[in-house]
Order: sequence, then structure tokens, then C-alpha cells
Amino acid sequence: MFGKILIANRGEIAVRVMRTAKQLGIKTVAIHSAADVKALHVRTADEAVDLGPGPASANYLNIGAIVAAAKATGAEAIHPGYGFLAENADFAQAVADAGLVFIGPSPAAIATMGEKVAARAVAVAADVPLAPGTGDSIPDAAAAIAFGREYGYPILIKAAFGGGGRGMRRVGEESEVEEAFASAVREATAAFGNGAVYVERYLDAARHVEVQVLGDAHGRVVALGDRDCSVQRRHQKLVEEAPAPGLTSEMRHAMADAAIRLAKHVDYTGVGTLEFLVEGDKFYFLEMNTRVQVEHPVTEAVTGIDIVAEQLRVAAGEPLSLPEGDMLPTSGAAIEARINAEAVEGGVFRPAPGPIDRLVVPGGEGLRWDGGYESGDTVSPDYDSLVGKLIAVGPDRKTAIDRLHAALGRLVVDGIPTTANAIGQIIDSADFRAMTISTNWLERSFTIQDEEPPLGRDEVEVVGRYYRIPYFSEHATTVTRSGPVAPEAAAASGASRPSAGRRSKQGAFDGTIKAKMQGTIVKVGVAPGDAVTAGQQLFVLEAMKMENPIVAPADGTVAEVPVAVGQPVAPGALLAVYQAA
Repeated sequence: MFGKILIANRGEIAVRVMRTAKQLGIKTVAIHSAADVKALHVRTADEAVDLGPGPASANYLNIGAIVAAAKATGAEAIHPGYGFLAENADFAQAVADAGLVFIGPSPAAIATMGEKVAARAVAVAADVPLAPGTGDSIPDAAAAIAFGREYGYPILIKAAFGGGGRGMRRVGEESEVEEAFASAVREATAAFGNGAVYVERYLDAARHVEVQVLGDAHGRVVALGDRDCSVQRRHQKLVEEAPAPGLTSEMRHAMADAAIRLAKHVDYTGVGTLEFLVEGDKFYFLEMNTRVQVEHPVTEAVTGIDIVAEQLRVAAGEPLSLPEGDMLPTSGAAIEARINAEAVEGGVFRPAPGPIDRLVVPGGEGLRWDGGYESGDTVSPDYDSLVGKLIAVGPDRKTAIDRLHAALGRLVVDGIPTTANAIGQIIDSADFRAMTISTNWLERSFTIQDEEPPLGRDEVEVVGRYYRIPYFSEHATTVTRSGPVAPEAAAASGASRPSAGRRSKQGAFDGTIKAKMQGTIVKVGVAPGDAVTAGQQLFVLEAMKMENPIVAPADGTVAEVPVAVGQPVAPGALLAVYQAA
């Protein structure tokens, strides 16, 4: 086993790997950007290397700097986590060329399976069913249009290098192709350093089911059961559970057999996940993730296996320490909620970085928290929005869901909005409990109720109307929703509200379009003098590795556009002024 490893990642997954490494007596080295100098993964590691300021391309995606850091600190191996360089064959090769061990599959396996188009060819060779798709990356939007004309719409434009829903766009008709292609390429380039994309037929009523596999250098490949990840927004998962409910025993075994067959075809070693779309009694290979997945804890919960520990053993040349058999049994049920720093308003999930004033994680039977932040930490707009993952385990699916629902109600994250309330509504819905959902269910068929902010100490609700009752403590302060404020500051702070009335979610449109979050303008779709209609896309703002379209709230004419492509903006920055019709 290794004496010291470097984790080439940040946040929750870096902390997760460090936890298992410590249990195995392995020292850990963290890398970090200048912005992450005080981050939890840096505090958790035995030592840390600062890779300097700038965007991820200058630090977390800087192969030369990462390899140099590993050698300088005496690390014997590098764990890539997920995202960033985790599925980059050049990185794996650079690690090997430096005389270090890459904790993952071989560069050849990553190049084959991490590149989605090549993976489809392997699936064909391994006799694994596929949905129709292009045989290679496409050069331009015209190729996607040609595919749509041949196979019909909807289609999916997808990043060829990467995963996590980034660089992926669903296209419902031909008129949407040009914009979707450009957007997918931009996002894939920003997230993975490679903008290559391909196209496949979109299955409109499918579930997302995946199979976890582990392989060692001694020729053994094992399937650790399956997971359902159908609750998604922007093709990114919010809720995952194991085992996938509602599958027949025949389909479960057929999917596991297909996953093992495909993994063996490329001499796969380490941890990997094969993703499938399930529609009716058929399943279709989607892609293979050649890394540990965000949702691996639910599989750990139902198998009793530490997946990261197995990664480390395999990388060190040891055989898998698992029971005999190529498909291991599972017990009970587990469900995971991704707690992201996102504002959920009207069902739209918007990145919402900022400082976490207080984080209190619920404890109790059957609960687990994998987090990347603590109270006082700041969620940066430069990286992923994931704060942590809350996992509940039970003897059956209902118990696991009930435990997670109760735990979400006790989770405290003050200072930033999160997905916790929305997920609580999702998992308590009749559709989710009956598992009558698909990958587009959340965005098309489920309405998330906006969460009302909690009442202040000076507020009461009477039949849906809100009244303010002045309250003065012995210290002569006025209690407001943001905390105690001196009386002379209360008026200036805007703490007061009308004596009675319904809460207003937003004011009247004032003719200005402003950024709701910090980010970078990656597209400007209007110019002064342009006539616009309500719902028309005006800008695209990239924040926390996601593109966020900004649309016109009303018909009108653009008068001023004070921003340009590539310009960073702060929350509340003016993007456009126009006269409403």
C-alpha cells in the first residue's frame, strides 16, 4: 500500500478520499488554488501545495504543476477524484511517465471509455445495446442537423470528454440546434478543456440507471449492483438511490452482465460506472465514467464496501478484497441528496455562491454526510456548487426515503440558499415514491413550491397575511430576519415591512436586467436598438461550471448593453437597460 498520495481535486471528494486514506494509514497531500487556501480539503490534508491564482486551467487543470507537486512532496500516487482531470488520459499518462501511480484505470482505458464516441464503438464490439448516435465527434451544428433529420427529434448534443451533465444540451427541434451546439461546446471547453461533442437520439421517457464496477490487475471484474439517478435538472443529478427500484431480476442481471462484459473488453482496472437508459423492458448503454462517482456512497451503503479503499488497493497492485462472484449481493436501500449552493425559484436552479454562516448536519440512525465545507467557509463561484451529500440508509426504500426527508428538515445551512428544501419536496412526492418518473420528470412534470423565508420574531401570519408586531428586547434592539439591528439602523436597513399584506416575491420590472450571481458573460445576444420579446435569451452567464441563460422578462426595446463577452460580473451588475413595451 502507498505511504503518501496526492489528491488532484478539491471539495467534498478530496475530503472523502482523505478520510479513507487516513483509515489506511496513508498520508495525504492537497493541492489548491489561491482562492482555496483556507478550504476544508486543505485543512484536512497532512500537507498542501498552493498552485497559485487564476482560473482552474492555471491550477486544478494544470497537469505539469500537479505532477511537480506530487514529486516535490514525495507522494507515490495521485488520486484524481471526479471532474477536472479525472477522465483525462493525458494526465494519467503524465503521472505514469513521472514514475508515479495514477489511482484509476490505464491511460488507454480512459482514452477509449472516457471519450464517449469511442466508448460507443466498444459497446458495439461487446454486444451491449445502444441508442442511435453519431459514430464520431461532430465538426459543426450542420452535422447535428443532419442527424436530427435522419433520426428525428429530440436529440442530445453531448460532450465527448467529460460527464456530470456539463456540455450536454437537449434539442427539441431543428431551429434550436445552432444555439445548443455552441452552448455545449462552450461549456465542455470550460469544464473539461476539450469542446468536442457528439449527438445521440434522446429517449424522452427513460430512466437513468447505472451499474458500479470494480476491476483489478489480476483479471477480475465485479459488479456492485445498480443505482437510479433519474431525478435531474440540466442533465445533472440531484437524487440517487441504490438499488434501482422497480427493475426485474432479469434486467438487473442483464445490465450487470453487460457492464462486466464491456469492462473486460478494455481490460479495465479500478472503479468505473456504466450508465444506461432504461425504457420499458429495454436498456441502452449511455456512457462509462472512468472514475469514482459522486453517488458512490449509496452503493457503499447497500454493499458494505469502501469503494475508495478498493481503488487504492487495486492501484497498489493488490487484488480486490471482495467476496467471490461477479455480481455481489446488496442489502437494504440507500438514497442520497446533493446539497448544492443553488437558489430554487420557480423551479429554476441558479448557482448561489457565498459564505456559509452556519452548517449543522443532522445525526441519527442510518445517516451519513459527505461534505466539502464547514461553518465559516465560502462557496466560491469559480467551482462546482456542491456543498455536500446527505445519505440515508434503511432496511427498505420507504424507510430510507423517510429518514432522508426528516434529515433534510433538520439540516441547517445559513448564509446561502441550497437545494435541500426542493429535494425534500421531490422525494416526498407521490410520483417519486411510486417511481413513476423519468429523467425529464423534474423539469417537465413536477412543480417545486418556493420556500417562504422564515418569519422574524416580530412577524405573525394570520390567514395568509403577514403582520409586524414591534418587539423590543431589554437591550433595545429590533429583531429582523437578518439578526439584531439597533433601532436607529432599522429604518436604513430596510428591516420594516407594511403592517399587513402578502409577501411579494419580486418587485415590478424597472427596465433593467441585472446579474443574479457572480460569473462571466459568455454570450451577448442583443445590441442597443434591438426589439426583444418576453422569454427571449439576452445573455448567457457562466457560473460554477454551468451556463445560465438570462431572458427578457417583458417585451421591449434594448437601450443599453454595458457588458461584453468574457467580462466578469458581480451579483447585481447591470447587464442591459430597455424600455418595456
